[in-house]
Amino acid sequence: MSQPSAQVTAAEISRIAGVTRATVSNWRRRHEDFPAPTGGTESSPLYDLTAVQEWLHKRGATPSAPPQQELRTALRMHGAGIGPRLFPLVFATSTQPAEELAKLAQLPDRDLVEQANSATTRLPPVVPDAGATHYVQEEAPAVRALLRTVQAHGPQEALDLLASRELEDVAKTGTSPTPAALASLMAGLLPDDAHNVLDPACGSGTLLVEAARHGAEGLYGQDLVPVQAQRTAIRLLISSPDAATTVHVGDSLRADAFPDLTVDAVLSSPPFGLRDWGQDELSLDPRWMYGVPSRVDSELAWVQHALAHLEPGGYAVLLMPPALAFRSSARRIRTELVRSRALRAVIALPPRVLAYAGIAPHLWVLQRPDPTDDERPSVLFVETTAAARDTRSHSREVGTDWAAIERNVLPTWVAFRDAPETFTDAPGLARAVPVVDLLSEQTDLAPARHVRQTPADIDPARFAERAFGLRRQLAQIARPLTATERRWRSAGESAREWRWATIADLTRGGAVTLFQTAARSPKGDSGGNESGAGQPVLLVRDLLNGASPSGTAQDIRPGDEQPIQPGDVLLPRASASGDGPLIRVADDADAEALLGPHIYLLRPNAQRLDSWFLAGFLGSRDNLASASTSTGSFTHLTPNRMRVPLLPLPEQSRYGDAFRRVHELRAAAHHTAALAQETADTLTDGLTLGALIPPDGGVPQ
Repeated sequence: MSQPSAQVTAAEISRIAGVTRATVSNWRRRHEDFPAPTGGTESSPLYDLTAVQEWLHKRGATPSAPPQQELRTALRMHGAGIGPRLFPLVFATSTQPAEELAKLAQLPDRDLVEQANSATTRLPPVVPDAGATHYVQEEAPAVRALLRTVQAHGPQEALDLLASRELEDVAKTGTSPTPAALASLMAGLLPDDAHNVLDPACGSGTLLVEAARHGAEGLYGQDLVPVQAQRTAIRLLISSPDAATTVHVGDSLRADAFPDLTVDAVLSSPPFGLRDWGQDELSLDPRWMYGVPSRVDSELAWVQHALAHLEPGGYAVLLMPPALAFRSSARRIRTELVRSRALRAVIALPPRVLAYAGIAPHLWVLQRPDPTDDERPSVLFVETTAAARDTRSHSREVGTDWAAIERNVLPTWVAFRDAPETFTDAPGLARAVPVVDLLSEQTDLAPARHVRQTPADIDPARFAERAFGLRRQLAQIARPLTATERRWRSAGESAREWRWATIADLTRGGAVTLFQTAARSPKGDSGGNESGAGQPVLLVRDLLNGASPSGTAQDIRPGDEQPIQPGDVLLPRASASGDGPLIRVADDADAEALLGPHIYLLRPNAQRLDSWFLAGFLGSRDNLASASTSTGSFTHLTPNRMRVPLLPLPEQSRYGDAFRRVHELRAAAHHTAALAQETADTLTDGLTLGALIPPDGGVPQ
């Protein structure tokens, strides 16, 4: 049976044809036989996919599309439902060699479908609703595109692509995947002996995959969306073939598929903010040992569902919205969770770690009370925002430094879990708060309200010595800021006029060479970066803070190493509003490093351009404004549009020397401001903590 053709946008046509959207717009205007819109709106028309493909083929405008795009196009041809039908084929081909997949993809349609039908008869019963799948000849293009995607990118990539296409038509919450790095952190919070793990809202299966990677042998999952449950089952069959896997479809709160199951651990990222979660019909459910959640607190239903499935002493780690820590409607259940010692830790993550939400979520670590255990007298609070701020670049492109978060969180949690009575607070990061101190009118569980920024035990003498030492440093470093080493002369009655050249002109003429490097892919290149091993890497944060190179070879793509040379001019591709790009001329210390991602390196020909002359003119406000594109809170630079005047090299050197002195002034001001802030904070802390006493007669000199 023939399938109706899908409709595509102009952007999708550009991807199919491998051209820009502007080219598609030109085709529409210049070719009368270009297919007419079949839907959409005047500003965003839709086109019949088959008609577009025929037009492209007739014009010879269809290049060899990447396997993923070929698969997306084939899926659009068949509409909803084709993705799950291809799931069994992903599993069947996951272990086949690439050469075999290439041969299968070259078979005629009839033979290809016959081979696919033969291969998918062996799908294990673990996959929910896994009935017999029979492909027809009209589905051969989709089968062929899937084989090529598995061959080129692996079965997991193909599985995600099939599911994402299907989920476009699923209007349900909770279908966004948990980031792999967050899943790794959550699984790392479980004890080593957590052999059986449940995820009652398993979604794409990322958490169960990480649980298996951390040693779990029994994996249990349930999800309301059938596509998600099937996707999880096949993902686990591929990634953890030796684990005992059970996955069901259904609403875990209303129709628990594992009513009698207790496990060592629960990992879950349940949907936030559900209103229709079954509060009325479930009001007498025995799972609500800590109270019946209100209609707006569905997250507390998931918390108690997790605790009900734990063995005594078993752990649960759940991703929670931050408002749950202080929302008044949830106070009663929060209080009971604390009073019963079921809540062990609350970990605040940085903002925007979730692609689908801009909030700063919390991780709740819970433990089912065990009557045989000693009393647990405190709750651990961890605040990762400060640590993440110190390790993140200003560039949005770099994202969250999960490695730094794990280095801060996991050892802290293990130390508290194993010996809570001797745990030592870490100012700015973690604090163990006695249960009795939390049982107030609010029972506020927001880590920011409990984590101290200063040590609890302070030696006043040492504190005073540090405070006054900072003041002496500040007085010393601020003195040169007002020194007038030499007089800056006026140019006369009118400003000098220049003949300008752009960086693009200078690059074409060989006066400047422009370099960039690429960041390592988030999905990772598993191999090491041998050629850059041991060399530091200059990152954007180093450039903006005037700091020494702090990155490693793991921050750049293997084979993309670019050593920095003295005299290179460095500037960031993007900066946060208010930062202002800090343009830097590399010195001998920088020359020991490699160029990091998201930085432009301009290498002037020393016979034609002075480095400080180039850096000084590039850093002018007019130059930066003309070469910048603002995207809200970030500014992106295009260096080819920047200009410098054409001057003889001796004249450049005079200007370069002046620009170097201006740079030193700016760096000194930056250092002074940072030291002044540290001094002010230290004096304030000393006064408020009782370590310092106000001087008689005003501020000490």
